[in-house]
Parts: sequence; structure tokens; C-alpha cells
Amino acid sequence: MPAGDSNEVKNGGQTNGHAAAAGDDYESGTFTSGSLRVKAPSHPDAFLFTSESVGAGHPDKMCDQISDAVLDAHIAQDPNAKVACESVTKTGMVLVCGEITSNAVVDYQKVIRDTVREIGYDSSEKGFDGTTCNILIALEQQAPEIGAGVHLGRNELDVGAGDQGIMFGYATDETEEAMPLTLHLSHRMCERYSDLMKNGTFPWARPDCKSQVTAEYIYDSGACVPQRVHTVVFSGQHSPKVTLAEFRREVLEKVIKHVIPEHLLDNETVYHINPCGTFIMGGPFNDAGLTGRKIIVDTYGGWGAHGGGAFSGKDPTKVDRSAAYAARWVAKSLVKAGLARRVLVQVSYAIGIAAPLSVSIFHYGSSKYTERELLEIVQKNFDLRPGVIMRELSLKRPIYKETASYGHFGRKQFPWEVPKKIVL
Repeated sequence: MPAGDSNEVKNGGQTNGHAAAAGDDYESGTFTSGSLRVKAPSHPDAFLFTSESVGAGHPDKMCDQISDAVLDAHIAQDPNAKVACESVTKTGMVLVCGEITSNAVVDYQKVIRDTVREIGYDSSEKGFDGTTCNILIALEQQAPEIGAGVHLGRNELDVGAGDQGIMFGYATDETEEAMPLTLHLSHRMCERYSDLMKNGTFPWARPDCKSQVTAEYIYDSGACVPQRVHTVVFSGQHSPKVTLAEFRREVLEKVIKHVIPEHLLDNETVYHINPCGTFIMGGPFNDAGLTGRKIIVDTYGGWGAHGGGAFSGKDPTKVDRSAAYAARWVAKSLVKAGLARRVLVQVSYAIGIAAPLSVSIFHYGSSKYTERELLEIVQKNFDLRPGVIMRELSLKRPIYKETASYGHFGRKQFPWEVPKKIVL
């Protein structure tokens, strides 16, 4: 493990000098397994990087799932539906608004209530009840000028982009999923907490949770190689029936240590588990939720880049979504083909125009090919017109609600996660 000068572990501006060994310190919520002096990296290129995730019960993620549930309900009946659906939630209320042009007949009350209950909000004791909440609908038709300029009267493969914008795809060989380790572990901890809530292992668990992982990395010819997990943060909603000490012990053993490989944890790893104390009321009761407010959680956890466009509630003619999926497909295909160890792909579009305005490849020095050579390989193997993306990735299917929690990337059930065989 890296060695060098020591730095004090900080928490809210105060050192954690009160912390004892992990087994003795569940009351404080902040502890290490050994020394309280964290060793600084010894390698001159070493650095720390942090990513976070949130659970399905986080109010913003709740809105993402509602918006995508509405999208799926339309696409299931009308694969050509044009959907731009936003959701807002606060105590006892869900508002769904936006523009939808579709031949589908959708029972919005049922779709929304079923989604909220599936997340786990089925009682006012948890801060929200999907059965009794108030639902407001403010949906209108898509603007006719957009339809005329984007898709009406066009061949399906030549539909224009639904808007202008820039999109990015990223891949790295640091995990089997070609995702950043910090984000991958953060997602899996939130997912694990939800699984243990739903299967009864954690009968006191409630839907809202957040996680965060800081890892130490070194560079290796442009690639990022994780060395160890430096700090873990986990905050989970729970009932009053569990003590904080028991909660912290259970989360450490059955969530954190279950998810994070043992070789990445050491005596200097710091854990903050519900560091603010009890977390009984959560979700929209505590914080308003809004679709599209977790775009970094949805993508690469701060690695690579982000064009700013959210995904949820948008049909695949919206390149904010479909082109971002395609850019990830390109990046992962390059990495899995061994053409680069780490890749960032940028694409850009203009509304109504099918072909991308630009495609750019950045390999961070991790490839034996030049970036121009990789670009030529991409242009030979991928057609990034929206209509072709929709066909090749089978995007006109009701697959979107599942993407709306625990990340749109890095999960093998999605078609953009299946690498394309590259022809050189």
C-alpha cells in the first residue's frame, strides 16, 4: 500500500481523533479500522478521485423513474411516441409535465402510483405514500414545428436530431464493466441497500440512501489504475426500530464490505456511515425532487465529461439520450477491443439534422493509435445518425425505467453495453 507523509482525517473541520477501532466506534459514525493517520500517496502521479450515487428512493431519482415509467407506458403501445416528460415531487405530491405526442392511451395515475410504491414509498411513516399522494398532470402535445423539422415525412434512418447539443461517452479498463471504479462501487452499495430492504434482511431500511467512494489512483500510460479505497460514505434512511450502532454495523458488514473487494480496503480506509445521525424521514418529505438533477450519477461519476443534457423522460429521438448511449457504446467497444485503455468520445448535433456535426476521440495517451486513427476506426464501424442508433440499439422498446436508478451505464442488460466487434 502507498506510504509517505501522514495527513489527519477530517470530518466537518474537526479531526477524527476521537475514533477508536471500527468495532468500538459505531456510535460516532466515523471510524477507521486502525490508525487515524491516513498515509499520503507515495507515487508522484497518485491522486484521489471521488464519485457518488443515490438510491432509487432519492427524490430526484424517484422523479427520473416516474418520467421513464411514463415514457415506457407510451413506447409499449406506440414505439414512435414522442415524449418529453418531466416530474416534480414534494411532500404528498407528484407533478408530471411536458410534451407528449402519442397514439397510446396511458393511465397516468396507475403508472405513477405503481412506480412510487415499487420504490418502497407505501406509507406516510416513510415520508411518502404512493397510494394516497396527490398527482397533478400538465401534459401537452409536442410543438408541431419540431415534428415537421425532425421526423415527419422522413425515412426512419434519416430522422433529424430532436435538438442541438453535445454528448459524451466514456470507458476505462479499470473494471470489467469498463466503468470508473469509484462510481461502480457507489452504485452497487445503493443497489445492495435496496435489495436488502426488499428481501427483508434489513426490515428497518427505508428507500432513500446515498453513497460516495474516494479511491486512490495512479496513472499508467494514460490509464487510471485504482490502488485502494480511501474513504467510504453511506447514508441510509431507516425506521426508528434500529439503533444507530446496529445500523452502522449492519451497513458496514452487509453493504460496504459485501460490495467493495477486500483487497481494496485496508487499515487506513475511513468510513462515514450516517455521519449526520438518524435518518428516519427521507425522500420528498425532506427534499423536493426533480427529473434530470442527477446527471453525473447517471453517467460517469465526474470522470470524462458531460454535455449537460439529462436522460429520463425523453424518447430516443432526443439525442441527449440516444447519442449519449451511442457514445458510450463506441467508447466501450474501443476499450474492450484493446484499442485504448481509456477513451472519451464527444458527438454534437443540430436540431433537424441527421448526421452529427462532429465526432471527437480522446484517448489520454492510453492507445498505440493516434486519436485521428481511432476516429477513422470509429467512422468505419459506427453510423451515429439518430435513426441508425435507434435501430442498432433497439431503442424503441419500453426499457427505460430500469435505466433510471443505479446508472445508465455499466450494466450488461442494456444494448449499448454490448461491445461491437470492431473492424480495423
